[in-house]
Amino acid sequence: MGERETSLGRLADFLPYQLSITSNAVSSLIAGRYRARFGLKITEWRVMAVLGDVGAATQRELAEATLMDKVAVNRACKVLEDRGLLARQPNTLDGRSHMLTLTDEGKAIHGEVMPLARESEAEIFAVLSEEDQVQFRALLLRLLDRATVQAKRKGPATRS
Repeated sequence: MGERETSLGRLADFLPYQLSITSNAVSSLIAGRYRARFGLKITEWRVMAVLGDVGAATQRELAEATLMDKVAVNRACKVLEDRGLLARQPNTLDGRSHMLTLTDEGKAIHGEVMPLARESEAEIFAVLSEEDQVQFRALLLRLLDRATVQAKRKGPATRS
């Protein structure tokens, strides 16, 4: 085995790399289905999906909920607002920010995209038993919780 193969082998076993490429592959598959029909990019759909769940949020809250960069959230919000899918109102709790909500058209598109996204998710999950799916989701949640705690500590991960 050459040096390049050894290097790639180690990268392929690296958890962040595995999560990243899996996430990108799944997101790209699902995005391809709604991009053609609704003209939405992944970042725009993520913003719409969160707003569809929570109703209203600031850009900061959207960045925290999606773990996307503030600039990406800002761009997505601008596109959605320009398309009339997102509305911006003053935030009565903080005059420096705005509350963002889906417009009626945004809610209608959200209502059409969610079933497509869920259908795609079901197709991907079909390779796992129902028990495996439950366990997989639980394991992902544990990893997310652990990473979040470690990020707040800003220290190296320790064993529990």
